[in-house]
Amino acid sequence: MNPVTPNPTHSAPPAAVLWDMDGTLVDTEPYWMRAEHELVESFGGVWTHTDAMLLVGSGLLGSAAILQNRGVNLSAEAIVDRLTTRVQEQLASAGVPWRPGAHELLTELHGAGVPMALVTMSEQRMARQISAIVGFDAFTTIISGDMVQQSKPHPEAYLTAAGTLGVDPVHCVAIEDSLPGVAAAVASGAVVIAVPHMVPLEASEHYTLVQSLTGSSLATLTEVYRSKRSSLSSPTTPKDATHA
Repeated sequence: MNPVTPNPTHSAPPAAVLWDMDGTLVDTEPYWMRAEHELVESFGGVWTHTDAMLLVGSGLLGSAAILQNRGVNLSAEAIVDRLTTRVQEQLASAGVPWRPGAHELLTELHGAGVPMALVTMSEQRMARQISAIVGFDAFTTIISGDMVQQSKPHPEAYLTAAGTLGVDPVHCVAIEDSLPGVAAAVASGAVVIAVPHMVPLEASEHYTLVQSLTGSSLATLTEVYRSKRSSLSSPTTPKDATHA
């Protein structure tokens, strides 16, 4: 599905836009996969592309547990630290690969004064590295994986981001690419735009599925927000988060 064609009669924008980072704003998943492969291999194990796909969109501590089961003899915290450092090294040397249309949309929303949050399961230090490379002060707040108790698909990160911005999540648009991320955003009550990247996503009444952010704009997001808002119910409880 292509980006929704805006309807000029739907003019009220969302109160805020909540961005996922890895796979949505920036194409860092190959960097994570390389870091995972190197780490497992350093302990004499084998890490395949299929293995790596299991971790897309997941919290880092949960990913660390899987890596431990593949022979990585380090604490979960040490694994997270090693992976994050390796990805940051790749960002510093190879640059930030923006997802198609993401930086352009980010730029327009910032110019229009729309409050934005970065909501990621990566660590704060990496999120700040990405934020600093954007080229302008895009995000009012950053909610990272090391700031919350529950990883996606739990909605805690999105609820925290909306609360920090002082807005009701049902008046926000969240942009996500992964199954855990989409589930977390939907469970928070936000209007969700799903842009699949590494893992396919099925069409659903719970979110708007687009194949790319190329050509998307504030008018696009406003149209999606206005058309979906009336069908939104109250935010689901954390118990139901994984069933979105």
